[in-house]
Amino acid sequence: MLQQTRVATVIERYGQFLQRFPTLRSLAEADEADVLALWSGLGYYRRARMLHRGAQFVLREFRGKLPRTLVALRTLPGVGDYTAAAIASIAFGQSVAVLDGNVERVLLRLLGRAEDKSSRARAPMLAVAQQLMSQVKQTATRNPPGDHNQAMMELGATVCLPRSPLCPQCPVAEFCLTRGEHATAVRERQHSRIVAYLLAVRKRGITTEVLLERRDKTAGQMPGMLELPPLPLASIAGREPVLRLRHAITNTNFYVQVYAERAPGVQPEPRDDRDSEEIAESADLRAEADDSGDDDLFVADASELSHDPTLLDELSSTTEREWVAASRLQHLPLTGLARKTLQRLGVMALPRVQIG
Repeated sequence: MLQQTRVATVIERYGQFLQRFPTLRSLAEADEADVLALWSGLGYYRRARMLHRGAQFVLREFRGKLPRTLVALRTLPGVGDYTAAAIASIAFGQSVAVLDGNVERVLLRLLGRAEDKSSRARAPMLAVAQQLMSQVKQTATRNPPGDHNQAMMELGATVCLPRSPLCPQCPVAEFCLTRGEHATAVRERQHSRIVAYLLAVRKRGITTEVLLERRDKTAGQMPGMLELPPLPLASIAGREPVLRLRHAITNTNFYVQVYAERAPGVQPEPRDDRDSEEIAESADLRAEADDSGDDDLFVADASELSHDPTLLDELSSTTEREWVAASRLQHLPLTGLARKTLQRLGVMALPRVQIG
């Protein structure tokens, strides 16, 4: 979970995950959809799928016992060099060095080197990390290899920061050839996209249901996950969204506009026949100009929404959709954007915060 996700976000979700899957067997025997549901909102869902498949692999190939060596750990689905080294050293005391982004930054600055993202440059840095590990003395009562790796990662995460490193607080500052920020590669420019989604809510007796769409299993991102139905930009002309927000995925900022079947107090204007590219260029981009940190520009009360079949007619007839009870949403594999949207609009309950 800590790969690609902030510690503050992980802490609560880690506890929830272990409550639901306390053993390797319980994880292996679970449905993938249940695993993804608990991972919803953490992003990079391939990690959850690989964790699930890895548990099944260990159950099948290793009789349910997690292997202890670097070589054997590398055979698990989704486990690369970094993860295998972290498990081998921290869990089993093996003298193997980890090389994540934090550790690499520490080593580059200590050696006075510029950043190099090429695969060719990784091997020498791993050799340096392993050389440091070889000087760590083993003891019978503690786990020096695991402690060393965690200390290196923590040093990069809390002191040797990417921007404005805290050099006066660094325990190895006297050995550092950089003392400050080192030369880094030019970062890829963030891209921006406007996207629109439909919020369709209905009542079935006392049950509130929301319409969700399942992403194709062959999709490049988040295959098989549930999301709000995407709308073509040409269909939203003259309509006011019930919610605007920003949502970032890798190097793309999505400026999201969510439309109800009919927004409260807003009558849809006649359909604009301009093509979607022209619509996108003229769409309201107040979200992009807003730098207050509050990404909610307008939120309507979802309980006031009523049906307008015209937006439903804009949806593809070949995509798999289903009406889902709002009470079930927290147990489903929703995309992070869908979860955020449904919580902001009050359709999905916010997670309970454990105090004490």
